[in-house]
Parts: sequence; structure tokens; C-alpha cells
Amino acid sequence: MQGKVEISGVNTAKLKVLKNEETMALLRRTKEGDLTARQELIEGNLRLVLSVIQRFASRGENPDDLFQVGCVGLIKAIDNFDITQPVRFSTYGVPMIIGEIRRYLRDNSAIRVSRSMRDTAYRVLQVRERIMAQTQKEPTVEEIAKELDIPREEVVFAMDAIAEPMSLYDPVYSDGGDALCVMDQVSDNRNTDESWTNHIALKDALNRLDERERRILSLRFYEGKTQMEVSAEVGISQAQVSRLEKGAINTIKKNIQ
Repeated sequence: MQGKVEISGVNTAKLKVLKNEETMALLRRTKEGDLTARQELIEGNLRLVLSVIQRFASRGENPDDLFQVGCVGLIKAIDNFDITQPVRFSTYGVPMIIGEIRRYLRDNSAIRVSRSMRDTAYRVLQVRERIMAQTQKEPTVEEIAKELDIPREEVVFAMDAIAEPMSLYDPVYSDGGDALCVMDQVSDNRNTDESWTNHIALKDALNRLDERERRILSLRFYEGKTQMEVSAEVGISQAQVSRLEKGAINTIKKNIQ
């Protein structure tokens, strides 16, 4: 998307940039029903939409689609903005644009979430946006749960269910050279070279035991039976089971060192 001049038929090199005073004046005229001012306000904030969709460039989505969805969020922000509040329009508009794009991505995600969970999440987002517009700060989970009169856990589960999936190849850090991706920070403690070596050594050590020793170890540590139960099944005394078990374990330890 970088270096692209035209997006959704709009020449980004010629997008207007409004000053805060101009934006507020157009907002006041828009609230009075001036459609021309509303159109100027939309066109004058398209750079805001463009800056927001750049955050989603790594998602692999069509930038034209994201731009159009972001414009819907911009229009909603214009229509819902309270000019009596001492806040810049961009402070209110950016979260609205981001929210609209995230809703679009969730609705078109390959990961399906139940309708009831999604409905709860949408209600949570609506309350969150309303509280942010009123207080100009991020509400806590407890505040949202109280507003919706639902348990705190439901808010957390709903937001987790619709959270954007992260690609293993998403960059998380770059110092000017090769970027560090999520995959580089994901460790697998089971399938390491050392674990594979230990597994092979253990298998070889077990193969060195005789059939009765392997059976005793299997009954004791795989099936979880007591030495008395093993002695009854194998047909030897409990003392013999104990002696054979210790001997087999010592043999394994010597062979894998």
C-alpha cells in the first residue's frame, strides 16, 4: 500500500488537510444541517482514514475495502461528535474509524464466533465507545460490565472471542535490520533438539531391557498399578517386582547418560 497514490478512486496526494479551527467550524455547520459543510468535513479528514488503515496493512486485506470501511467510521464519527465537548475531532474520530474496520475484519474473519457471543461483544464495544466519548478515557472492564449489567467474565470472554488473530509472521520489533516476528518469540519446549535426543536415548535404553522388565515398568508407570498388583499379574513376589523395577531404572539411567 505504501507509495500508492490512488485508493478507491481518490488521489491521496491531493487530499485536503483541515486545521482544527476549520474542522470545528464545519462541524458546527454540519450540526445545523449544512450538507455542503458535511461533505467538506468528510473530504478534509480522508487523510485521517488513510493513516488509520496503514495500521492494518499487514493483515493482507484489500486497502481499497479498508479505506471505504474507514470512511463509514469517519461519517459515523462526524454524525455522533458532540461539539460541546472540549476535545479535538481526531481524538474522537480515530477510535471510531478503528472500531468500524475491526468490525469489518471480524465479520469477514475465517474464525467463526457464536452469534450470542458476537452480540455481547458488539454491545460491549458500543458501551466502550459511548463511555470514551463522554469521559475521554478508556473504560475498565468493571465499568462496562456494570453498564451492561452482566458478569465481568462475560465481557472478557466476549472481547477475547473477537480479538484479531495475530500472524506468526507479524513484525513485533525492528532495529533497522531484519524485523523480529512473532514466530521468533514463540518457543517449543517439547520439540527441541535436546528433547528429541533424549527421546531416542530413552527408547534405545528401554530396548536393552528384557521383556519382563519392560512389562513391569509399563504396568507400574504407564498403567499406574502398585507393586502388589504387578506381582499378582506377573506371577512373582512383590519383593521381586521391587528389585526388578529398581534394576531396570538403574539400567536406563546408565544407558542415557
